[in-house]
Amino acid sequence: MTQTPATPDVPRLAETFSEVEDALLSRWPETRLEPSLDRIAAFTELLGEPQRSYPVVHLTGTNGKTSTSRMIDTLLRKLDLRTGRFTSPHVERMNERISIDGEPLDDEAFVRAFNDVAPYTHLVDEDQLHPLSFFETVVGMAFAAFADAPVEVAVLEVGMGGAWDATNVADAAVAVVLPVAVDHAKYLGDRPDTIAAEKAGIIKAGSRVVLAQQTPEAAAVLLARAAEVGAEVVQEGLDFGVAARTPAVGGQVLSLQGLRARYDDVFLPLHGAHQAQNAAVALAAVESFVGGEQPLDADLVGAAFAEVTSPARLEVVRRSPTIVLDAAHNPHGAEALAAALDDSFTFSPLIGVVGVMGDKDAEGLLSALEPHLSHVVCTQSSTDRALPAEDLAEIARGIFDDDQVTVVPRLAEALDAAAALAEAGEAFGDPLGSGAVLVTGSVVTAGEARGLLVSERGTQAQRVARREIDQQLEQEDDQ
Repeated sequence: MTQTPATPDVPRLAETFSEVEDALLSRWPETRLEPSLDRIAAFTELLGEPQRSYPVVHLTGTNGKTSTSRMIDTLLRKLDLRTGRFTSPHVERMNERISIDGEPLDDEAFVRAFNDVAPYTHLVDEDQLHPLSFFETVVGMAFAAFADAPVEVAVLEVGMGGAWDATNVADAAVAVVLPVAVDHAKYLGDRPDTIAAEKAGIIKAGSRVVLAQQTPEAAAVLLARAAEVGAEVVQEGLDFGVAARTPAVGGQVLSLQGLRARYDDVFLPLHGAHQAQNAAVALAAVESFVGGEQPLDADLVGAAFAEVTSPARLEVVRRSPTIVLDAAHNPHGAEALAAALDDSFTFSPLIGVVGVMGDKDAEGLLSALEPHLSHVVCTQSSTDRALPAEDLAEIARGIFDDDQVTVVPRLAEALDAAAALAEAGEAFGDPLGSGAVLVTGSVVTAGEARGLLVSERGTQAQRVARREIDQQLEQEDDQ
């Protein structure tokens, strides 16, 4: 029998970002789900239904939501619209989840957003069977912050599924469904059509629906839902799509067929065919939002896509050796990553630093990457959800040769070990190659690596770990 957690204490107003983090993390975690909109609906009612004060572009799908939402946000801002964007999970810091005009809330604004809603959280907690979760509380913060800004359009990324995701108390003007594949099988089912039925919940009466390419089973479910509620649908491959793409230094050059025009010579500073498809979906979503018969200004479209960033999505963060971060966390994402490696890079050897969550298909993810990795360093992130490094290595040894698998549980040390392997492999293995390190397996693993390698700001533990790496490198130099 599942024990209901105690209702959190009546919140006091926070003074620091750390206090907000502690208060939010004391709530039900994102991974503990109770499929209902009752709590978030009660919460937003107390807040005055802020999510109804602006039109919404709502995104669901298995992979690609964050990159696509960032593209949509950038395009909308180029149209001189003030935007709010909610994404999850965060890569490094919690306040990344709520952005206004393309910038995450700074620490002071994040504290204000929490304090604006905190007095109402305990009222919901007392009235509901279960207290508000971490995710529901942050969604409420985003809705209220967007209304307070105020924004002219909100871009919302579903956390999981669609129908009972907390973001779904908002009604989409444009509902975007990215490719549906199996993930979160414990909660959403293990068949694309079952998962599609859950994700179809964001399609509402009056929505304009933008469908990325889907399996026939998923497409049938999504089209049936759109027909049921009378929503207008446009589909990748029929109404819009990628007309051409050429890999280029730092990204790729695209020709995108939009709903009303073709846009040529569009530079996208992201790698992989999947990101080109995300760009086509983003363009169609913005065209659907704007409406009308006139195409968007081609120069505006080109300028917007040239500015897009998506941290930890095939992001090159260091050289000598090259270190690439990617947040792929399921087989579908790993397959897209593998295709992008073929398409855009010539790393040899490529050393994988892989840390996976315990509830993910680690075998499927590693199998997709196996043709590309000369060696895999099995590690784990700091979260309790992480699959222990030794357990991951046991899976890896069934896919790679034993001498291709190393176990280094601490991520900081795993990065150091992988860098040494990449440099040695480049020198002694393939003289024409370019040794590199790929960090992947989960958003948390990629985010913690980014904190160690890139960010000036990070947790104390990350700073300590980074100092340890630097000290080790200095000692090696002295030797």
